[in-house]
Amino acid sequence: MTSPEARLKQLGIELPRPAAPVANYLPFVITGNLLVISGQLPFGADGKIAPGHTGKLGTDIFNEAGQQAARLCAINILAQAKEAAGSLAHIRRCIRLAGYVNVSPKFTAIPAVLNGASDLMVAVLGEKGKHARVAVGVAELPLDAAVEVEAMFEIDPA
Repeated sequence: MTSPEARLKQLGIELPRPAAPVANYLPFVITGNLLVISGQLPFGADGKIAPGHTGKLGTDIFNEAGQQAARLCAINILAQAKEAAGSLAHIRRCIRLAGYVNVSPKFTAIPAVLNGASDLMVAVLGEKGKHARVAVGVAELPLDAAVEVEAMFEIDPA
């Protein structure tokens, strides 16, 4: 069985330094065997959001860029998870992803955009990456991000 870290390497992904909170909240919380990751934005390796990952889906950017932004959110979730659990190998399963997409009125391809995050979770964690999900269109997101994704995992007991 291939480890999540080995799968990341096969995919050419290097996890960034986890983003620090920008307000009065924690980047993650562990309670019992649950790891809850706060919403992650599509920050690149440089710690910035690329212009192609800002704005409203359906007006400023379109599905492919939105999927790429959701994928970056998932990479940042995995960086937080590794920080919290010590290793991605300690993840028993991804329980849930919740995605928020900055949309223009009448944009309905919200689930397709969030597939960028869901597909990456399965690519990295295999069967353990299959999860329940909510996909919601919103009027605005922090820093004008196109997408924000939060996650819940079951992890090995401490």
